[in-house]
Amino acid sequence: MRVLDDLSLAGARVLVRVDLNVPMRDGRVSDATRIDRAAPTLSELSDKGAKVIVLSHFGRPKGKVVGEMSLAPLAEPLGAALDRPVAFADMDGAAAAVAAMSGGDVLLLENVRFDPGEEANAPGFARRLAALGDLYVNDAFSCAHRAHASTEALAHLLPNAAGRSLQAELAALEAALAKPKRPVAALVGGAKVSSKLAVLGHLLDKVDQLIIGGGMANTFLFAKGVNVGASLCEADLAGTAREIMARAGTVGCEIVLPVDVVLAAEFKAGADSATVPVDKVPDGMMILDVGPASVRDLTDRLRSCRTLLWNGPLGAFEIAPFDGGTVKVAQAAAALTRAGTLTSVAGGGDTVAALRHAGAADDFTYVSTAGGAFLEWLEGKPLPGIKALEDQ
Repeated sequence: MRVLDDLSLAGARVLVRVDLNVPMRDGRVSDATRIDRAAPTLSELSDKGAKVIVLSHFGRPKGKVVGEMSLAPLAEPLGAALDRPVAFADMDGAAAAVAAMSGGDVLLLENVRFDPGEEANAPGFARRLAALGDLYVNDAFSCAHRAHASTEALAHLLPNAAGRSLQAELAALEAALAKPKRPVAALVGGAKVSSKLAVLGHLLDKVDQLIIGGGMANTFLFAKGVNVGASLCEADLAGTAREIMARAGTVGCEIVLPVDVVLAAEFKAGADSATVPVDKVPDGMMILDVGPASVRDLTDRLRSCRTLLWNGPLGAFEIAPFDGGTVKVAQAAAALTRAGTLTSVAGGGDTVAALRHAGAADDFTYVSTAGGAFLEWLEGKPLPGIKALEDQ
């Protein structure tokens, strides 16, 4: 696909799809990560004399105008990130606002999801957007799994390119899975196997070790005949887990499960806990984290790996002391990345929160802020927003 270097930008009206669906608290942005990720592309376009027209969604207004989901409050924090003024216009005033722009100006348009044509990927709404620009840039990997007007249809109507954030994201994902340095480990955690079946199936013949953590590991342990007590476990998927383990053996992928676990009778802050070998879980107790022997095992494995793909926590990291395993393994991966021996790529909502909790996110090679798009990429699904750029 084309990138910014392939476009003639001076004086051009450039429609840029970014993701400004940021968390807000009391009318203020509480996490500006997505704004910061969008800033390099927008600044570069502005610096090169383009008329920069920013498209984004916010929340789920379902094709209606919802006041509290307006993008108007984001013009100021976006301007602060760009260190230049950002104007704002709703769709009714968009044509006039664009006509008044000079090279280098930045204009934020109202929430594209206020129009039902956005989520319907309606050609009419896409043409209405296209009429405002000469070029289209997609810089929203987190929205690339949606076939919406501003992410898919618009790419077929204007000369297009990937923005810097999207370009970096795809490069990181390719380094992690398409052309990785080996050995490769994938750490997949989370509550339920059922939500990650497609991910596990896609990764089996692409990685050398598949580390399974969180509640998912309980289902695999149960499938091996291990008593998991009162732990979260999808017993009905035991057969599926055994099939995954059998297939892993045929393709040369090692399935890695905890060797010891942290237990408690209830999941609450400060609950009494104990650490036991994985085959010594009493009835009535819940597995809520991996134990220190598992942490040592995983750390040793990472030392011999060259690439790590991480999605999901190893335990119930939201509450101490059940965050210990995730924190220590994340910090070990971060240290290996700093030392230059490991390429580490992570993504998924809980993953980002867990790595930040561990103080490790900034040291990973790349941390994706995409949720659904990252998961669908892990599942091997084509992403409509990416395919539209590749098709052109």
